[in-house]
Amino acid sequence: MTRRQLIRHTAWFGAAVGLTVVGGEVISHVAGTPVGSAAPARPTLRFAQISDSHIGFQGTANSNVVDTFDQAIRQVNSLGYTPDFVVHTGDLTHLATPEQFDQVKQMMTGLNTPHIFTVPGEHDSTDDGGQRYRDAFGTGSRGDGWYSFDVAGVHVIALVNTLNLKQLGHLGEDQLDFVKNDVASLSADTPIVVFSHIPLFAMYEQWGWGTDDATQALSYLRRFSSVTCLNGHVHQLFTKTDGNITFYSGTTTAYPLPKPGEGGPDAKPKPLTLPAGKLHAALGIREVSYLEGHQTLAVKDQALT
Repeated sequence: MTRRQLIRHTAWFGAAVGLTVVGGEVISHVAGTPVGSAAPARPTLRFAQISDSHIGFQGTANSNVVDTFDQAIRQVNSLGYTPDFVVHTGDLTHLATPEQFDQVKQMMTGLNTPHIFTVPGEHDSTDDGGQRYRDAFGTGSRGDGWYSFDVAGVHVIALVNTLNLKQLGHLGEDQLDFVKNDVASLSADTPIVVFSHIPLFAMYEQWGWGTDDATQALSYLRRFSSVTCLNGHVHQLFTKTDGNITFYSGTTTAYPLPKPGEGGPDAKPKPLTLPAGKLHAALGIREVSYLEGHQTLAVKDQALT
């Protein structure tokens, strides 16, 4: 089945969202919805996000990234339901070797879901413009690996902002034209979801945690009533709302990075080595669910168990 032939459901998701911590999970709720409202028993649409597995990394921050990625896969498979799809938001590998791509691809076949989607991180495009990534994961994509699909009345766009890097992430004219043309015929009440590796907002530009031409891409989405952007790259949870657009940075399955600016203006975002027993609490997965007829979007960020 191609990306554009995904089975359709009757649902929508994405909105201005606030965050609440309930039972150790970060749960989002649409503005105006009581925080204490009961969670839907049978969501119509459910998917999981994993990110930054960095297969091939060797260092004290995580001596076995294969094991923690495997734990993340098993945690997705233990959610108690089959996600409609799973998305990996980049840095699948650490050095973009064919062997690392083969390994992560084989591991992800263990995910209990009918569909797996990916976007590349900068570690997946180290010296070949992302060609090895596209050979492994680019079937059905366009250009340097971008694509879109429709599911449950929602339009999903997967973007590549990890090529032609200088300081910040970069989309480029071809991809900006793709976004503009891709949404031109959609009605303004169509919910939009965007996947990318590097944030599409200026989280911390000194470390390259932003995309230099994201403002133009987002200008094509401002007319839509609901836009949700999911990214990886920063190895930590972060949420920002800007008008009709909500940004969610996801955590990692490999190793944590410092908070923006931590260590001073000249510090670099190097892998953090945590005290014994603390690593798994900094790693995790995300699940998103929506139940038709309810004005709630649930986003649960779970630490590895």
